[in-house]
Amino acid sequence: MLLALRHAVRMLSNVALWISGAGLIAMTAAVFWQVIGRYVLNASPSWTEPLSLLLMSWFILLGAAVGVREGMHLGFEIGLHFAPPAVRRIMEVATHVLVMGFGAAMAWYGWDLAMGTWSAKMAGVDLPQGVDYLPLVGGGALICLFSFERLLTDLVERSVPAVPLMPTHTVE
Repeated sequence: MLLALRHAVRMLSNVALWISGAGLIAMTAAVFWQVIGRYVLNASPSWTEPLSLLLMSWFILLGAAVGVREGMHLGFEIGLHFAPPAVRRIMEVATHVLVMGFGAAMAWYGWDLAMGTWSAKMAGVDLPQGVDYLPLVGGGALICLFSFERLLTDLVERSVPAVPLMPTHTVE
């Protein structure tokens, strides 16, 4: 069952990464059009800034969720390097639980914000203001799911993976 979950989560992670990349490209195009509109056409489009901010929210939060799945989120790595294996396992499990709780809180309160502001309209775009908070819901839910998958993997595996040593740089 864990293998099926891993496969589904890996596919979801890849989709999130592709959507994140497409969002970055779309945001770059919108900002480019804003510059052309302002400095070449002398008519700034009103939709480019709110759309760019919305796309940026999506690609940042989807990318952060993928980072959680890949184990590239912020952490106290120096503590893992010096901790004995049993303590390292406790630290990693605690980290997954905390990150999972953080993602769940992001999704929950993001949904609350979205619903609370849904009746207002965004400036410059004919969309509900609550759309601004949907990236918190999507990113938070994915962070929670990806962290849950990592937690299950850590609990099922018997051995504690070694923490790679910090790379050393030598002067030649």
